[in-house]
Amino acid sequence: MKHIVVGVSGGIAAFKACQLVSDLTKKYEVQVIMTENATNFVHPLTFETLTGRKCLIDTFDRNFTYEVEHISTAKWADLFVVAPATANVIAKFASGICDDMLTTTFLACKAPKVIVPAMNTNMYDNPITQQNIQRLAEFGMHMVEPVSGLLACGDTGRGKMAEPAVIEEAIEMLLPVDKPLAGRRALVTAGPTMEAMDPVRYITNHSSGKMGYAVARVARNLGAEVTLISGQCGLAEPYGMKTIQVKSAQDMYEAVTVRAEDSDYIVMAAAVADYTPADVSDEKMKKKDDDLSIQLKRTKDILKSLGERKHGGQVLCGFAMETQNLLENARKKLEAKNADMIVANNLKVEGAGFAHDTNVATLILQEELVELPLQSKEELAGEIWKKLVEIAAKKEGTNR
Repeated sequence: MKHIVVGVSGGIAAFKACQLVSDLTKKYEVQVIMTENATNFVHPLTFETLTGRKCLIDTFDRNFTYEVEHISTAKWADLFVVAPATANVIAKFASGICDDMLTTTFLACKAPKVIVPAMNTNMYDNPITQQNIQRLAEFGMHMVEPVSGLLACGDTGRGKMAEPAVIEEAIEMLLPVDKPLAGRRALVTAGPTMEAMDPVRYITNHSSGKMGYAVARVARNLGAEVTLISGQCGLAEPYGMKTIQVKSAQDMYEAVTVRAEDSDYIVMAAAVADYTPADVSDEKMKKKDDDLSIQLKRTKDILKSLGERKHGGQVLCGFAMETQNLLENARKKLEAKNADMIVANNLKVEGAGFAHDTNVATLILQEELVELPLQSKEELAGEIWKKLVEIAAKKEGTNR
């Protein structure tokens, strides 16, 4: 299990660190270090209860096992995150000042570091603070920028600490793990498309976007430069990647086509409409007493067009969602679209399909079929990328 050190400095945003630590303990071993000022906002007992570890505060505390605490903790860490990071502690980091447990451990630690600023807007925008932040970035530290909103002091502007979920994504992205996709570009689509009938109504499907977003996040964590093209699904944009929001199948076709050439991997996880209204009314269609018929026309087949233009070592993956003849239909799709792999799942299998946080899938390749059990969509995304990396390696060997 990976080790995370969480530094908490003295700002009102310290209360958010409680949720962050609680979330992190579900996946990692966590050690909290607080500044003396931070204890005025959150009692150390809170973090000790959450982590099952003594919260470190005093560099000269004699109630400890015999080891140089700030050095041993620094060596123990796989990643060091400071949230919130006040203007004061950022200035100390940038200048190498070590006058408490947090700053001494921070300077002694060689693990990747994540800084999460939180402060008054004027303090954050002050050129001195910005220069300090820039200096830390130049030293290789990662910044999770604050967001705008109403601050505790009553001002409105930049300075609110990022939400714990965003910080967790930054941690996942930076944790030292194998990065087989480092230096590679991944293009991922997700979510449904919306095909307008008039200014009010549209045709869509039940896609939640969860599977595509999981695929994009895992690619990011494996080191890829990710572009996510998403239909309207209401999910928060994943951290650390470029996200492009689209509506219609035509929008998605255009967004994918212009970026496909430069992509090493393309994963089409979106549920793109096969048909769209032939005529879109400029005005709202009024209800009538008789039935309504809508003429539909075929949308452009994005996966097929990508398969026709696939080049060199480019890896193309599609998804197939079926209610019958799953493997037969997925195999036909693999051949017809010139894809390298199809991820197939059956809507009628419990735990699979739209909206769930789990999925059951079969990976269809030219000469292989991999049946996977019920698992989280994040775990399935990991299996998908493991196989896509293998495909890329085979192509690279063939092309030499």
